[in-house]
Amino acid sequence: MINYIGRFNVTPSLPEKLEPLREIVSNLFWTWNHDAIDLFRRLDGKLWEETYHNPVLMLGKISQERLNEVSNDDSFISHMNRVYVQLNVYLEEKTWYQKNFKFDKENVIAYFSAEFGLTECLQIYSGGLGVLSGDHLKSASDLGLPLVGVGLCYKEGYFQQYLTSDGWQQERYELTDFYNQPMSLVLNDDKSPLKIELDFPGRKVYFQIWKIQIGRIPLFLLDTNVPENTPEDKFITRALYGGNNETRIQQEIVLGIGGIRALHAMGIKPIVCHMNEGHSAFLALERIRILMKLFNLSFTEARDVNFYSNVFTTHTPVPAGIDIFPNEMIEKYFANYYRNELGISDK
Repeated sequence: MINYIGRFNVTPSLPEKLEPLREIVSNLFWTWNHDAIDLFRRLDGKLWEETYHNPVLMLGKISQERLNEVSNDDSFISHMNRVYVQLNVYLEEKTWYQKNFKFDKENVIAYFSAEFGLTECLQIYSGGLGVLSGDHLKSASDLGLPLVGVGLCYKEGYFQQYLTSDGWQQERYELTDFYNQPMSLVLNDDKSPLKIELDFPGRKVYFQIWKIQIGRIPLFLLDTNVPENTPEDKFITRALYGGNNETRIQQEIVLGIGGIRALHAMGIKPIVCHMNEGHSAFLALERIRILMKLFNLSFTEARDVNFYSNVFTTHTPVPAGIDIFPNEMIEKYFANYYRNELGISDK
């Protein structure tokens, strides 16, 4: 009989000279810095391709012999230090936003999207909407905008397509090991994962938060695959655009309402929320609820204040690209919320 003793993660043992690599791989600045990409190819070109351009996984798989070899290669060390300096200069230099506007770290914009296309190894996107979101964060980083991203952390992501020997198109889902990605869990002071709870019909649903750093911009991804949840609820953030209508409304509650609660739990109180398509639209309700509670406003007053601080991007203006939930489903998931939290009657 095999007894479960716990979970542990193995990190590579880097020679002291290569320590800057940890910081380089942990910031997605490398995704648009060709000198950094050349550095990873130089470290192990074959492994770089095998890991789908994932430098974190590559460092975990590379042989200790190769690490020791490049640590004694003056040319490689010079290349690595050059990239390390580029990263730090980028992070510390005065940005366009700082030059043109009064910078206030409290005045944060929160950008919500169901998918983010950032790099090949992070399978949390399917196409145009994700690429738009990813480029939005990278551009915001270059400009120095006070912005944070919020999305969902998909274990399966979007499907991979392939052709059978008969020429039929098939798809498969590949599981993502978040611990071998350029991301880290948001932790409490006691080093335990920060977890947020949501009210679902007859139960609580919990999620943890992963952080990805894209230049100057943090992206927070919400993950329901935690021990406190039932097997069914662990699957809420399992796949991008998977499941049925019930799965979609659950995902959108986690993204919209859960996303706002996650930001507040981390001390981030956005003054503007940008919704990239309608998947995060429920955030408007949560912002109204917070305004009502903090400032003793009526629903109408809070709604009017909220109206002027939400931004919406329409990406797919056709029926197939818009989620429509029947009244009975809204009643199932929101009856207590809109009656008791927002004070809205059925009339």
